[in-house]
Amino acid sequence: MDFDAVTLARVQFAFTMGFHILFPAITIGLASYLAVLEGLWLATGRDAFLNLFRYWLRIFAVVFGMGVVSGITMSYQFGTNWSVFADATGPVIGPLMGYEVLTAFFLEAGFLGVMLFGLERVGKRAHFMATLAVAVGTLTSTFWILAANSWMQTPAGTVRNAQGQFVPVDWWAVIFNPSFPYRLVHMVIAAYLTTALIVGAAGAWHLLRARKTHRAVAEETRIMFSMAMWMAALVSPVQIFAGDQHGLNTLIHQPVKIMAMEGHYQSHPEGAPLVLFAIPDQQNGVLRYAIEIPQLGSLVLKHDLHAPMNGLDTVPRSDWPFVPVVFWSFRVMVGLGFAMLGLGAYSLLARTRGALYRWRPLHVLAVAMGPAGLVAVLAGWTTTEAGRQPYTVYGLLRTAQSASPLASPAVGSSLAVFVLVYLSIFGFGVVYALRLIARQPSPAEPGMQPGQPLRASGVTPAAALGHGHAR
Repeated sequence: MDFDAVTLARVQFAFTMGFHILFPAITIGLASYLAVLEGLWLATGRDAFLNLFRYWLRIFAVVFGMGVVSGITMSYQFGTNWSVFADATGPVIGPLMGYEVLTAFFLEAGFLGVMLFGLERVGKRAHFMATLAVAVGTLTSTFWILAANSWMQTPAGTVRNAQGQFVPVDWWAVIFNPSFPYRLVHMVIAAYLTTALIVGAAGAWHLLRARKTHRAVAEETRIMFSMAMWMAALVSPVQIFAGDQHGLNTLIHQPVKIMAMEGHYQSHPEGAPLVLFAIPDQQNGVLRYAIEIPQLGSLVLKHDLHAPMNGLDTVPRSDWPFVPVVFWSFRVMVGLGFAMLGLGAYSLLARTRGALYRWRPLHVLAVAMGPAGLVAVLAGWTTTEAGRQPYTVYGLLRTAQSASPLASPAVGSSLAVFVLVYLSIFGFGVVYALRLIARQPSPAEPGMQPGQPLRASGVTPAAALGHGHAR
Protein backbone atom coordinates (compact mmCIF):
# COMPACT_ATOMS: atom_id res chain seq x y z
CA MET A 1 0.00 0.00 0.00
CA ASP A 2 1.38 3.41 -1.01
CA PHE A 3 1.37 5.93 1.80
CA ASP A 4 0.33 8.94 -0.23
CA ALA A 5 -1.46 11.94 1.29
CA VAL A 6 -4.93 10.44 0.81
CA THR A 7 -3.94 7.16 2.49
CA LEU A 8 -2.33 9.00 5.41
CA ALA A 9 -5.40 11.21 5.79
CA ARG A 10 -7.58 8.10 5.88
CA VAL A 11 -5.33 6.49 8.50
CA GLN A 12 -5.44 9.66 10.60
CA PHE A 13 -9.22 9.87 10.50
CA ALA A 14 -9.54 6.14 11.20
CA PHE A 15 -7.20 6.47 14.19
CA THR A 16 -9.01 9.45 15.74
CA MET A 17 -12.41 7.97 14.95
CA GLY A 18 -11.39 4.63 16.44
CA PHE A 19 -10.43 6.32 19.68
CA HIS A 20 -13.49 8.56 19.79
CA ILE A 21 -16.18 5.98 19.07
CA LEU A 22 -15.18 3.98 22.15
CA PHE A 23 -16.16 6.78 24.52
CA PRO A 24 -19.67 7.53 23.15
CA ALA A 25 -20.28 3.77 23.00
CA ILE A 26 -19.84 3.78 26.78
CA THR A 27 -21.54 7.08 27.63
CA ILE A 28 -24.65 6.33 25.56
CA GLY A 29 -25.29 3.16 27.53
CA LEU A 30 -23.97 4.45 30.84
CA ALA A 31 -26.20 7.55 30.77
CA SER A 32 -29.28 5.35 30.41
CA TYR A 33 -27.97 2.97 33.08
CA LEU A 34 -27.53 5.87 35.49
CA ALA A 35 -31.10 6.99 34.81
CA VAL A 36 -32.34 3.47 35.56
CA LEU A 37 -30.34 3.30 38.79
CA GLU A 38 -31.60 6.64 40.02
CA GLY A 39 -35.16 5.76 39.05
CA LEU A 40 -34.91 2.49 40.99
CA TRP A 41 -33.55 4.37 44.00
CA LEU A 42 -36.46 6.81 43.92
CA ALA A 43 -38.96 3.98 43.47
CA THR A 44 -37.59 1.63 46.13
CA GLY A 45 -35.62 3.83 48.50
CA ARG A 46 -32.79 1.25 48.56
CA ASP A 47 -29.45 2.89 49.24
CA ALA A 48 -27.66 0.27 47.13
CA PHE A 49 -29.06 1.83 43.96
CA LEU A 50 -27.87 5.30 45.02
CA ASN A 51 -24.43 3.93 45.86
CA LEU A 52 -24.20 2.30 42.44
CA PHE A 53 -25.35 5.56 40.85
CA ARG A 54 -22.52 7.43 42.59
CA TYR A 55 -20.02 4.74 41.68
CA TRP A 56 -20.78 4.79 37.94
CA LEU A 57 -21.33 8.56 37.84
CA ARG A 58 -17.63 9.12 38.50
CA ILE A 59 -16.70 6.80 35.65
CA PHE A 60 -19.27 8.44 33.38
CA ALA A 61 -17.71 11.84 34.06
CA VAL A 62 -14.21 10.65 33.16
CA VAL A 63 -15.33 8.88 29.98
CA PHE A 64 -17.55 11.78 28.94
CA GLY A 65 -14.61 14.15 29.31
CA MET A 66 -12.41 11.98 27.12
CA GLY A 67 -15.20 11.80 24.56
CA VAL A 68 -15.39 15.59 24.52
CA VAL A 69 -11.70 16.02 23.78
CA SER A 70 -11.42 13.22 21.24
CA GLY A 71 -14.49 14.44 19.38
CA ILE A 72 -13.28 17.99 18.82
CA THR A 73 -10.28 17.02 16.70
CA MET A 74 -12.39 14.97 14.30
CA SER A 75 -14.38 17.97 13.08
CA TYR A 76 -11.19 19.92 12.39
CA GLN A 77 -10.00 17.21 10.02
CA PHE A 78 -12.87 17.98 7.66
CA GLY A 79 -11.31 21.38 7.08
CA THR A 80 -7.66 20.31 7.07
CA ASN A 81 -7.50 16.92 5.37
CA TRP A 82 -10.91 16.66 3.68
CA SER A 83 -11.73 20.17 2.49
CA VAL A 84 -13.19 19.01 -0.84
CA PHE A 85 -15.51 16.63 0.98
CA ALA A 86 -16.47 19.40 3.43
CA ASP A 87 -17.31 21.77 0.58
CA ALA A 88 -19.29 19.18 -1.38
CA THR A 89 -21.30 17.82 1.56
CA GLY A 90 -21.48 20.96 3.70
CA PRO A 91 -25.10 21.78 2.76
CA VAL A 92 -26.11 18.36 4.14
CA ILE A 93 -23.62 17.52 6.89
CA GLY A 94 -23.45 21.07 8.29
CA PRO A 95 -27.16 21.41 9.16
CA LEU A 96 -27.29 17.89 10.58
CA MET A 97 -24.38 18.69 12.91
CA GLY A 98 -26.11 21.97 13.77
CA TYR A 99 -29.29 20.14 14.69
CA GLU A 100 -27.24 17.88 16.93
CA VAL A 101 -25.80 20.89 18.77
CA LEU A 102 -29.19 22.58 19.09
CA THR A 103 -30.84 19.49 20.52
CA ALA A 104 -28.48 16.89 21.94
CA PHE A 105 -25.63 19.08 23.13
CA PHE A 106 -27.94 21.66 24.68
CA LEU A 107 -29.54 18.88 26.72
CA GLU A 108 -26.20 17.39 27.75
CA ALA A 109 -24.44 20.67 28.50
CA GLY A 110 -27.48 22.19 30.18
CA PHE A 111 -28.12 19.34 32.59
CA LEU A 112 -24.76 17.61 33.00
CA GLY A 113 -23.64 19.89 35.81
CA VAL A 114 -26.90 19.34 37.69
CA MET A 115 -26.52 15.58 37.19
CA LEU A 116 -22.95 15.54 38.49
CA PHE A 117 -23.18 17.94 41.41
CA GLY A 118 -26.79 18.89 42.08
CA LEU A 119 -28.50 16.03 43.91
CA GLU A 120 -28.45 17.79 47.29
CA ARG A 121 -29.03 21.22 45.76
CA VAL A 122 -32.03 20.74 43.49
CA GLY A 123 -33.86 17.85 45.12
CA LYS A 124 -34.35 14.24 44.14
CA ARG A 125 -36.98 14.59 41.46
CA ALA A 126 -35.39 17.59 39.75
CA HIS A 127 -32.06 15.77 39.79
CA PHE A 128 -33.68 12.68 38.24
CA MET A 129 -35.09 14.86 35.45
CA ALA A 130 -31.56 16.18 34.82
CA THR A 131 -30.24 12.62 34.61
CA LEU A 132 -33.01 11.72 32.17
CA ALA A 133 -32.20 14.81 30.10
CA VAL A 134 -28.56 13.75 29.80
CA ALA A 135 -29.61 10.23 28.79
CA VAL A 136 -32.02 11.58 26.19
CA GLY A 137 -29.29 13.95 25.00
CA THR A 138 -26.86 11.12 24.33
CA LEU A 139 -29.51 9.22 22.38
CA THR A 140 -30.47 12.35 20.43
CA SER A 141 -26.83 12.88 19.57
CA THR A 142 -26.68 9.33 18.28
CA PHE A 143 -29.73 10.04 16.13
CA TRP A 144 -28.15 13.01 14.33
CA ILE A 145 -24.67 11.52 13.98
CA LEU A 146 -26.10 8.31 12.53
CA ALA A 147 -28.35 10.31 10.20
CA ALA A 148 -25.32 12.11 8.79
CA ASN A 149 -23.20 8.99 8.47
CA SER A 150 -26.05 6.93 7.06
CA TRP A 151 -26.67 9.56 4.39
CA MET A 152 -23.05 9.09 3.32
CA GLN A 153 -23.72 5.35 3.11
CA THR A 154 -27.09 5.54 1.32
CA PRO A 155 -27.47 9.11 0.03
CA ALA A 156 -31.01 10.29 -0.66
CA GLY A 157 -32.97 13.52 -0.87
CA THR A 158 -30.23 15.62 -2.55
CA VAL A 159 -29.16 16.89 -5.95
CA ARG A 160 -25.77 18.22 -7.04
CA ASN A 161 -25.50 21.82 -8.16
CA ALA A 162 -23.14 23.27 -10.75
CA GLN A 163 -20.38 23.60 -8.12
CA GLY A 164 -20.58 19.89 -7.29
CA GLN A 165 -22.25 20.41 -3.91
CA PHE A 166 -24.94 18.11 -2.58
CA VAL A 167 -28.01 20.29 -2.05
CA PRO A 168 -30.96 18.96 0.00
CA VAL A 169 -34.32 18.90 -1.73
CA ASP A 170 -36.11 16.65 0.78
CA TRP A 171 -34.84 16.76 4.36
CA TRP A 172 -37.10 13.91 5.37
CA ALA A 173 -35.41 11.69 2.78
CA VAL A 174 -31.98 12.96 3.81
CA ILE A 175 -32.46 12.14 7.49
CA PHE A 176 -34.49 8.96 7.11
CA ASN A 177 -32.37 7.58 4.30
CA PRO A 178 -32.68 3.86 3.48
CA SER A 179 -30.03 2.57 5.93
CA PHE A 180 -30.63 4.99 8.81
CA PRO A 181 -33.27 3.09 10.87
CA TYR A 182 -31.26 -0.13 10.75
CA ARG A 183 -27.96 1.51 11.63
CA LEU A 184 -29.48 3.57 14.45
CA VAL A 185 -31.03 0.53 16.13
CA HIS A 186 -27.87 -1.52 15.65
CA MET A 187 -25.63 1.20 17.15
CA VAL A 188 -27.83 1.99 20.15
CA ILE A 189 -28.13 -1.68 21.08
CA ALA A 190 -24.37 -2.04 20.60
CA ALA A 191 -23.80 0.82 23.05
CA TYR A 192 -26.11 -0.78 25.61
CA LEU A 193 -24.40 -4.14 25.26
CA THR A 194 -20.97 -2.52 25.49
CA THR A 195 -21.95 -0.84 28.74
CA ALA A 196 -23.53 -4.04 30.09
CA LEU A 197 -20.35 -6.01 29.45
CA ILE A 198 -18.23 -3.39 31.21
CA VAL A 199 -20.61 -3.25 34.17
CA GLY A 200 -20.75 -7.05 34.24
CA ALA A 201 -16.96 -7.31 34.13
CA ALA A 202 -16.69 -4.88 37.03
CA GLY A 203 -19.23 -6.86 39.04
CA ALA A 204 -17.51 -10.16 38.23
CA TRP A 205 -14.13 -8.70 39.18
CA HIS A 206 -15.40 -7.71 42.60
CA LEU A 207 -17.07 -11.10 43.07
CA LEU A 208 -13.75 -12.80 42.31
CA ARG A 209 -11.86 -10.48 44.67
CA ALA A 210 -14.37 -11.05 47.45
CA ARG A 211 -13.94 -14.82 47.08
CA LYS A 212 -10.15 -14.52 47.07
CA THR A 213 -10.02 -12.26 50.15
CA HIS A 214 -12.88 -14.03 51.95
CA ARG A 215 -14.86 -10.82 52.21
CA ALA A 216 -18.62 -10.47 52.12
CA VAL A 217 -19.99 -9.55 48.72
CA ALA A 218 -21.53 -6.08 48.74
CA GLU A 219 -25.16 -5.79 47.70
CA GLU A 220 -24.11 -3.25 45.09
CA THR A 221 -21.83 -5.80 43.44
CA ARG A 222 -24.60 -8.37 43.22
CA ILE A 223 -27.04 -5.85 41.77
CA MET A 224 -24.80 -4.58 39.01
CA PHE A 225 -23.65 -8.06 38.01
CA SER A 226 -27.21 -9.34 37.89
CA MET A 227 -28.44 -6.37 35.85
CA ALA A 228 -25.57 -6.71 33.38
CA MET A 229 -26.18 -10.42 32.89
CA TRP A 230 -29.90 -9.81 32.28
CA MET A 231 -28.92 -7.31 29.58
CA ALA A 232 -26.51 -9.76 27.96
CA ALA A 233 -29.06 -12.57 28.05
CA LEU A 234 -32.04 -10.60 26.75
CA VAL A 235 -30.49 -8.06 24.39
CA SER A 236 -27.80 -10.14 22.65
CA PRO A 237 -30.34 -12.12 20.59
CA VAL A 238 -32.13 -8.89 19.73
CA GLN A 239 -28.84 -7.44 18.49
CA ILE A 240 -28.15 -10.50 16.35
CA PHE A 241 -31.59 -10.14 14.77
CA ALA A 242 -31.08 -6.39 14.26
CA GLY A 243 -27.71 -7.07 12.66
CA ASP A 244 -29.27 -9.59 10.30
CA GLN A 245 -31.90 -7.07 9.22
CA HIS A 246 -29.20 -4.45 8.74
CA GLY A 247 -27.29 -6.90 6.55
CA LEU A 248 -30.35 -7.54 4.38
CA ASN A 249 -30.78 -3.78 3.97
CA THR A 250 -27.11 -3.47 3.02
CA LEU A 251 -27.53 -6.18 0.40
CA ILE A 252 -30.15 -4.03 -1.30
CA HIS A 253 -28.41 -0.66 -1.11
CA GLN A 254 -24.69 -1.51 -0.86
CA PRO A 255 -24.27 -4.92 -2.51
CA VAL A 256 -20.54 -4.45 -3.08
CA LYS A 257 -20.03 -4.10 0.67
CA ILE A 258 -21.81 -7.41 1.20
CA MET A 259 -19.59 -9.04 -1.42
CA ALA A 260 -16.54 -7.88 0.52
CA MET A 261 -17.98 -8.93 3.89
CA GLU A 262 -18.78 -12.41 2.59
CA GLY A 263 -15.57 -12.77 0.56
CA HIS A 264 -17.48 -13.25 -2.70
CA TYR A 265 -14.80 -12.51 -5.25
CA GLN A 266 -16.63 -14.76 -7.72
CA SER A 267 -20.34 -14.96 -8.49
CA HIS A 268 -22.35 -17.98 -7.41
CA PRO A 269 -25.23 -18.54 -9.86
CA GLU A 270 -26.52 -21.65 -8.04
CA GLY A 271 -26.18 -20.51 -4.44
CA ALA A 272 -23.35 -18.93 -2.48
CA PRO A 273 -21.50 -20.65 0.36
CA LEU A 274 -21.18 -19.21 3.84
CA VAL A 275 -17.46 -18.63 4.26
CA LEU A 276 -16.43 -19.14 7.86
CA PHE A 277 -12.69 -18.52 7.55
CA ALA A 278 -10.36 -17.77 4.68
CA ILE A 279 -7.42 -15.61 3.64
CA PRO A 280 -8.61 -13.11 1.03
CA ASP A 281 -6.15 -12.57 -1.83
CA GLN A 282 -7.00 -9.09 -3.08
CA GLN A 283 -4.47 -9.07 -5.89
CA ASN A 284 -5.72 -12.27 -7.50
CA GLY A 285 -9.33 -11.93 -6.42
CA VAL A 286 -9.64 -15.31 -4.69
CA LEU A 287 -10.04 -16.76 -1.20
CA ARG A 288 -7.19 -18.92 0.04
CA TYR A 289 -7.72 -21.84 2.45
CA ALA A 290 -11.47 -21.24 2.64
CA ILE A 291 -13.60 -23.11 5.15
CA GLU A 292 -17.17 -22.79 3.99
CA ILE A 293 -20.65 -24.29 4.16
CA PRO A 294 -22.12 -24.75 0.66
CA GLN A 295 -25.13 -22.60 -0.26
CA LEU A 296 -25.71 -21.41 3.32
CA GLY A 297 -24.72 -17.87 2.35
CA SER A 298 -27.66 -17.65 -0.07
CA LEU A 299 -29.96 -19.00 2.62
CA VAL A 300 -28.83 -16.36 5.12
CA LEU A 301 -28.93 -13.42 2.71
CA LYS A 302 -31.83 -14.39 0.43
CA HIS A 303 -33.56 -17.15 2.41
CA ASP A 304 -33.13 -19.52 -0.51
CA LEU A 305 -30.40 -22.17 -0.75
CA HIS A 306 -30.24 -21.83 -4.53
CA ALA A 307 -30.53 -18.05 -4.85
CA PRO A 308 -27.80 -16.66 -7.14
CA MET A 309 -25.33 -14.21 -5.59
CA ASN A 310 -23.21 -11.79 -7.58
CA GLY A 311 -19.53 -11.43 -6.76
CA LEU A 312 -16.90 -8.77 -7.20
CA ASP A 313 -16.19 -10.18 -10.65
CA THR A 314 -19.29 -8.23 -11.74
CA VAL A 315 -17.86 -4.95 -10.39
CA PRO A 316 -15.08 -2.82 -11.91
CA ARG A 317 -11.84 -3.40 -10.04
CA SER A 318 -11.61 0.32 -9.25
CA ASP A 319 -14.83 0.02 -7.20
CA TRP A 320 -13.64 -2.82 -4.97
CA PRO A 321 -13.23 -2.23 -1.23
CA PHE A 322 -10.12 -3.70 0.37
CA VAL A 323 -11.66 -7.10 1.04
CA PRO A 324 -9.23 -8.49 3.69
CA VAL A 325 -10.07 -5.69 6.15
CA VAL A 326 -13.83 -5.83 5.58
CA PHE A 327 -13.91 -9.65 5.57
CA TRP A 328 -12.10 -10.04 8.91
CA SER A 329 -13.60 -7.07 10.75
CA PHE A 330 -17.05 -8.43 9.94
CA ARG A 331 -16.15 -11.83 11.35
CA VAL A 332 -14.71 -10.32 14.51
CA MET A 333 -17.95 -8.41 15.07
CA VAL A 334 -20.19 -11.41 14.41
CA GLY A 335 -18.00 -13.76 16.45
CA LEU A 336 -18.10 -11.44 19.46
CA GLY A 337 -21.86 -11.06 19.06
CA PHE A 338 -22.32 -14.81 19.42
CA ALA A 339 -19.86 -14.82 22.34
CA MET A 340 -22.10 -12.27 24.08
CA LEU A 341 -25.06 -14.54 23.39
CA GLY A 342 -23.13 -17.41 24.96
CA LEU A 343 -22.29 -15.35 28.04
CA GLY A 344 -25.94 -14.42 28.46
CA ALA A 345 -27.05 -18.04 28.08
CA TYR A 346 -24.42 -19.18 30.60
CA SER A 347 -25.63 -16.57 33.09
CA LEU A 348 -29.23 -17.77 32.69
CA LEU A 349 -28.09 -21.31 33.46
CA ALA A 350 -26.27 -20.09 36.56
CA ARG A 351 -29.32 -18.07 37.60
CA THR A 352 -31.65 -21.06 37.28
CA ARG A 353 -29.21 -23.08 39.44
CA GLY A 354 -29.08 -20.34 42.06
CA ALA A 355 -25.35 -19.92 41.41
CA LEU A 356 -25.15 -16.55 39.65
CA TYR A 357 -22.85 -15.16 42.35
CA ARG A 358 -20.96 -18.42 43.01
CA TRP A 359 -19.87 -19.83 39.65
CA ARG A 360 -16.26 -18.80 39.24
CA PRO A 361 -16.03 -19.80 35.53
CA LEU A 362 -18.94 -17.45 34.77
CA HIS A 363 -17.20 -14.59 36.58
CA VAL A 364 -13.89 -15.24 34.83
CA LEU A 365 -15.70 -15.30 31.48
CA ALA A 366 -17.53 -12.06 32.31
CA VAL A 367 -14.24 -10.32 33.14
CA ALA A 368 -12.69 -11.60 29.91
CA MET A 369 -15.71 -10.35 27.95
CA GLY A 370 -15.49 -6.86 29.47
CA PRO A 371 -13.75 -5.27 26.44
CA ALA A 372 -15.69 -7.37 23.90
CA GLY A 373 -18.31 -4.71 23.27
CA LEU A 374 -15.68 -2.09 22.53
CA VAL A 375 -13.85 -4.42 20.15
CA ALA A 376 -17.13 -5.30 18.44
CA VAL A 377 -17.99 -1.62 17.99
CA LEU A 378 -14.58 -0.97 16.44
CA ALA A 379 -14.97 -3.99 14.17
CA GLY A 380 -18.46 -2.92 13.16
CA TRP A 381 -17.41 0.61 12.32
CA THR A 382 -14.43 -0.72 10.37
CA THR A 383 -16.76 -2.95 8.36
CA THR A 384 -19.10 -0.05 7.72
CA GLU A 385 -16.50 2.51 6.72
CA ALA A 386 -13.97 0.30 4.91
CA GLY A 387 -16.83 -1.43 3.08
CA ARG A 388 -17.99 1.94 1.73
CA GLN A 389 -14.69 2.51 -0.04
CA PRO A 390 -13.64 3.77 -2.52
CA TYR A 391 -16.35 6.36 -1.80
CA THR A 392 -16.99 8.93 0.89
CA VAL A 393 -20.53 9.44 -0.40
CA TYR A 394 -21.45 6.00 -1.65
CA GLY A 395 -21.53 5.80 -5.43
CA LEU A 396 -21.31 9.58 -5.87
CA LEU A 397 -18.09 11.03 -4.42
CA ARG A 398 -14.84 9.11 -4.34
CA THR A 399 -12.41 9.25 -1.45
CA ALA A 400 -9.56 10.23 -3.76
CA GLN A 401 -11.63 13.22 -4.91
CA SER A 402 -12.50 14.28 -1.35
CA ALA A 403 -9.09 15.01 0.13
CA SER A 404 -7.37 18.35 0.55
CA PRO A 405 -4.43 19.12 -1.78
CA LEU A 406 -1.78 18.38 0.86
CA ALA A 407 1.64 16.80 0.64
CA SER A 408 2.31 13.49 2.35
CA PRO A 409 4.85 14.89 4.88
CA ALA A 410 2.31 17.40 6.18
CA VAL A 411 -0.34 14.75 6.79
CA GLY A 412 2.19 12.24 8.11
CA SER A 413 3.60 14.66 10.69
CA SER A 414 0.16 15.55 12.02
CA LEU A 415 -0.69 11.83 12.18
CA ALA A 416 2.42 11.19 14.27
CA VAL A 417 1.45 13.97 16.68
CA PHE A 418 -2.07 12.58 16.98
CA VAL A 419 -0.75 9.12 17.80
CA LEU A 420 1.63 10.38 20.50
CA VAL A 421 -0.86 12.75 22.12
CA TYR A 422 -3.79 10.33 22.02
CA LEU A 423 -1.85 7.40 23.42
CA SER A 424 -0.41 9.46 26.26
CA ILE A 425 -3.45 11.52 27.31
CA PHE A 426 -6.15 8.93 26.76
CA GLY A 427 -3.89 6.21 28.09
CA PHE A 428 -3.78 8.01 31.42
CA GLY A 429 -7.54 8.59 31.26
CA VAL A 430 -8.29 4.94 30.66
CA VAL A 431 -5.97 3.87 33.48
CA TYR A 432 -7.71 6.30 35.84
CA ALA A 433 -11.15 5.00 34.82
CA LEU A 434 -9.99 1.44 35.42
CA ARG A 435 -8.75 2.42 38.87
CA LEU A 436 -12.17 3.81 39.67
CA ILE A 437 -13.80 0.59 38.50
CA ALA A 438 -11.39 -1.44 40.63
CA ARG A 439 -12.69 0.22 43.80
CA GLN A 440 -15.33 -1.76 45.66
CA PRO A 441 -18.80 -0.17 45.23
CA SER A 442 -20.04 0.10 48.79
CA PRO A 443 -21.82 2.57 51.08
CA ALA A 444 -18.77 2.80 53.32
CA GLU A 445 -17.12 5.86 51.81
CA PRO A 446 -16.29 8.40 54.52
CA GLY A 447 -17.14 11.97 53.69
CA MET A 448 -19.41 11.10 50.81
CA GLN A 449 -22.49 13.30 50.64
CA PRO A 450 -25.24 13.01 48.02
CA GLY A 451 -24.22 16.27 46.41
CA GLN A 452 -20.54 15.37 46.28
CA PRO A 453 -20.21 12.18 44.25
CA LEU A 454 -17.27 13.41 42.20
CA ARG A 455 -15.16 15.60 44.46
CA ALA A 456 -14.63 12.71 46.83
CA SER A 457 -12.88 10.77 44.08
CA GLY A 458 -10.73 13.67 42.95
CA VAL A 459 -12.72 14.73 39.88
CA THR A 460 -13.49 18.43 39.88
CA PRO A 461 -16.46 20.03 38.12
CA ALA A 462 -14.18 21.69 35.58
CA ALA A 463 -12.43 18.45 34.72
CA ALA A 464 -15.70 16.54 34.43
CA LEU A 465 -17.49 19.08 32.26
CA GLY A 466 -14.59 19.77 29.92
CA HIS A 467 -15.02 22.06 26.94
CA GLY A 468 -16.84 21.54 23.66
CA HIS A 469 -18.91 18.45 23.04
CA ALA A 470 -18.26 14.78 22.53
CA ARG A 471 -18.90 14.25 18.88
